[in-house]
Amino acid sequence: MQIGKYDVHMIDAGRYKLDGGAMFGVVPRTLWQKENPPDEKNRIMMALNTLLLIGEGRIILIDTGAGTKFGEKFQEIYAIDYSQSSLLKSLAARNVQPENITDVIITHLHFDHAGGATYYDENGKIRLQFANATHYIQKKQLDWARKGFPKDRASYLSENIEPLLESDKLVILDGPDIDIPGLKLLLSDGHTLAQQMVLITGDHINLLYAADLIPMTAHIPLPWVMSYDLQPVVTIEEKEKILEKAVKEGWLLFFEHDPRVYCGSVEKGEKGYQLKKTVTL
Repeated sequence: MQIGKYDVHMIDAGRYKLDGGAMFGVVPRTLWQKENPPDEKNRIMMALNTLLLIGEGRIILIDTGAGTKFGEKFQEIYAIDYSQSSLLKSLAARNVQPENITDVIITHLHFDHAGGATYYDENGKIRLQFANATHYIQKKQLDWARKGFPKDRASYLSENIEPLLESDKLVILDGPDIDIPGLKLLLSDGHTLAQQMVLITGDHINLLYAADLIPMTAHIPLPWVMSYDLQPVVTIEEKEKILEKAVKEGWLLFFEHDPRVYCGSVEKGEKGYQLKKTVTL
């Protein structure tokens, strides 16, 4: 799909599993399991959907999936599955190699969004996966990730963060401005501090990479928020503002973790906000 200055492509970076109760917070299992059946460990299937933008002399990747820097215990907990697809396989299917990527926008530094930005080489040293790319993260998010707050520190892994910080390829932003034509950043603090969602602007349509503000279509209804969120009340307030604008201006939303629907438009009806139609990129 062409949006503004860019050809926009979904990049399937694999599958993994998270606890269904944590993904839906106070929503009863009897409701969320209808569309998201859990396994014997109460985990639901999740996607690692990322976005590739090609245009203006750039090849831009938004988020990087979970990567490969994990051991057996991590694999046992999250059941990361690259048997059908992975970040590099999906990029190669678009004739894009890691060295071709010019920019990597990381919405936030949780392992399932930033883990694929680095990898272990044959000598066990961590390298940048996209060595020629400029990487972007918000300062408040970086500071929070390195602080190690008890509630969410398990999602922030030093091996995903420190190599980026030590490189000369990281741009630390302090606000919504980014020097890339046709893109705007929208910041949110409900899920984690200074998560940066990416709005791709066009003449006739805009697409919002909603990251973990609205990770799945199931999270479109306002009360459906994650237990992972630092400030769930703030999440609800932020969602309402985004969804109101998406309906009014006809935005498409990109759902990073939905294994069935990765992009679509929304509408507001008698029961509140809901998916209007799905869109293929």
